[in-house]
Amino acid sequence: MTLSLRKSIGVLGIGLVLVAAAAYAFRGPLTLALAKRTVAVRLGADAIAELPDGLHVGLCGAGSPFPDDKRSGPCTLVVAGKRLFVFDAGSGSARNIGKMGFNHGRIEAIFLTHFHSDHIDGLGELMLQRWGSVANTAPLPIHGPAGVDSVVAGFMQAYGPDQQYRVAHHGDAAIPASGFGASAKPFDTGTGGRVVVLKDPDLEIVAFAVDHAPVHPAVGYRIVYKGRSVVLSGDTRKAASVQREAAGVDLLVHEALSEPLMAILENGARQAGRANLQKVFADVVGYHTTPQQAAEVARDAKVGYLLLNHITPPLPIPGMESTFLGNAADIYRGSIRVGMDGDFVSLPAGSTQTRVSRRF
Repeated sequence: MTLSLRKSIGVLGIGLVLVAAAAYAFRGPLTLALAKRTVAVRLGADAIAELPDGLHVGLCGAGSPFPDDKRSGPCTLVVAGKRLFVFDAGSGSARNIGKMGFNHGRIEAIFLTHFHSDHIDGLGELMLQRWGSVANTAPLPIHGPAGVDSVVAGFMQAYGPDQQYRVAHHGDAAIPASGFGASAKPFDTGTGGRVVVLKDPDLEIVAFAVDHAPVHPAVGYRIVYKGRSVVLSGDTRKAASVQREAAGVDLLVHEALSEPLMAILENGARQAGRANLQKVFADVVGYHTTPQQAAEVARDAKVGYLLLNHITPPLPIPGMESTFLGNAADIYRGSIRVGMDGDFVSLPAGSTQTRVSRRF
């Protein structure tokens, strides 16, 4: 190495040190400038506008009542064209919808499958975010089977003082009092076990009865937009109604519980002397669907893609997804995925494509 080259390298090194020192010294202003730009971009973004016309399904909560860093309480986001709907609202729903890049203020309605706490405990925050995001002037419609009235009334009562605080603080123009909360929209699946909840020229949403006894009523949903289709099973044992509604759909989002993994929890509770949890863990198995049973439904209904959600129990160790699935992939030969928060499936209109991605 020549003396001239060594000097050049030395000068370059000193320059890099000075640049790094300057960046460190001005890290506050630089970080603030970056934050300003990021906030402006995020607030001005419209994820729906960026999506192709079609039916899009995202997991804003792929978990169960168990604490799980990768899977929040049950929540499924559906975009039909430019319309945004949410199915169930477990804890973490509002935050995950935001992380996925969607504006809460554009939520047109929420549809509940049943009233287990893990499916509704995020409703309050979601109602609040939807109200304040774009100064909505009408309450959020919440569709559900019999009993939805009392659920919505309870949240309205609990959040009543919050409404007064926010309107008094920000003013009715920014936070319209008329847009607070939600309005219940009950339906009955009737003797036929199904009912059309929403019907427009390009969109149909059907609710159908499932088997989650002793929880009753409990429903799943079938959504069809411009020929693309998805069925959401809701919480259920393996049910003929799910297979019937899922016949030929592009995407089946089905709950799944691993009996072998639950047996480990049950045995652990027994060894720890926690008889109540041992009983709960034993009981839970009886009114859910195993991955193998979900695969049987997908196979027999000839669905295009199987996405498992309401994953029970949590899968904290890398690689546990294969243990969770067992031999489900041998039963259903199509694409199958153990869902996680942020999973996103796009079904473009006028196409047979299924595009799977992650939004965070």
